[in-house]
Amino acid sequence: MPDSPVDAIAPLLTSDGWELLNSLGPYLESEAMSLNVELRKAGHSPELVAAVLTQARLRMKARAKFGPFADQMLFTQAGLEQATRLNVAARHAQRFANAGLESVADLGCGIGADSMALATLDRNVTAVELDETTAAVATINLMPWQSVKVVNADATSMDLDGFDGVWLDPARRTTSTSGTRRLFDPEAFSPPLSFVEKVADTGKAVGVKLNPGIPHDAVPANCEAQWVSTDGEVTEAALWFNALARPGVRRAALVLYADGAAELTSGVDFDPEAQDVETGDAGKYLYEPDGAVIRAGLVADLARQLGGHLLNERIAYICADTLEDSPFARAYKVKEVLPYNVKQLRSWVKANGIGTLEIKKRGASVTPEELRKQLLAGKPKTATAKATLVLTRMGTERVAIVVDTIAG
Repeated sequence: MPDSPVDAIAPLLTSDGWELLNSLGPYLESEAMSLNVELRKAGHSPELVAAVLTQARLRMKARAKFGPFADQMLFTQAGLEQATRLNVAARHAQRFANAGLESVADLGCGIGADSMALATLDRNVTAVELDETTAAVATINLMPWQSVKVVNADATSMDLDGFDGVWLDPARRTTSTSGTRRLFDPEAFSPPLSFVEKVADTGKAVGVKLNPGIPHDAVPANCEAQWVSTDGEVTEAALWFNALARPGVRRAALVLYADGAAELTSGVDFDPEAQDVETGDAGKYLYEPDGAVIRAGLVADLARQLGGHLLNERIAYICADTLEDSPFARAYKVKEVLPYNVKQLRSWVKANGIGTLEIKKRGASVTPEELRKQLLAGKPKTATAKATLVLTRMGTERVAIVVDTIAG
């Protein structure tokens, strides 16, 4: 097996290595051993075979973020984990294009996803990466674009004079022999958030990608914060400074889905003590806000937009008596509201012949998997009905709301 990340990539940077990699299509994990034997019997070195199989596996995994482009790219495990999805990177690049920024420094470029998107929009990009192996991977991935230059250097040492704008994707994982571990403290990132603020304080147009879990009190006062979800998964929080920040927007939730995108915004800071929205009972419909809406602190804003109210002022479930089609929430039809009592719920499951039970929860200290086992214990073979329970609080009362998913 290759001894280091550099050794894992180096065999692929030859004409024979690259040709072998591109000749290998998707394979199942169960086929890895036989492929290893087959390729070594064909005369390929153990180092090359290991590198090719590893890279082919990463390419298959990368299709979720890069689609068919993944089949012509190189990856590191850590680089792929942190890489921006291509459709999100396109949104980043469009900000720079809309602001008329021609020359962009991509600090901490990783495997090059954002630089690819910027170059596609004809920006002149200097992609900077500290890790030598990752910089080599980015160089390969960015070769099709003549307007991109890759520099193996420390982002904090770069002279940013002459650049119209700066994009940063700080390293938010630490790597050890046991794998990679996510970092959550913005000052533990490389470079840290304080460096980003320092660059922004010069007046330069700056954008930075951070973990979506960043607390609101850690968001600098002079920027726009945009939380992004893709197909229901919250993928990032991006901070935009100076020319890249939109006037009148302090917080935003951008929801990307198969057929397009939608955005909910607010011009003020999030204050959990000043959410101007009513609370009430379950009503006829229950809405589960998208994760980006929740992270951006826009649940109360969405409730007002839907003409609804909250069950509990601290819990992100919205209820209403009218059904509205919204890209920002999943809707459910409320069938019944039950008290949260395991014995009573078990009786309800039995009486209704429930065989398949989905359990969702917010504001309830219970493990859905364990509760499901309790409620379905001893179910007869004839129990084939399906049901969904939402465990939450209505005011201070613990409840289990029986709902049906509404398509759309």
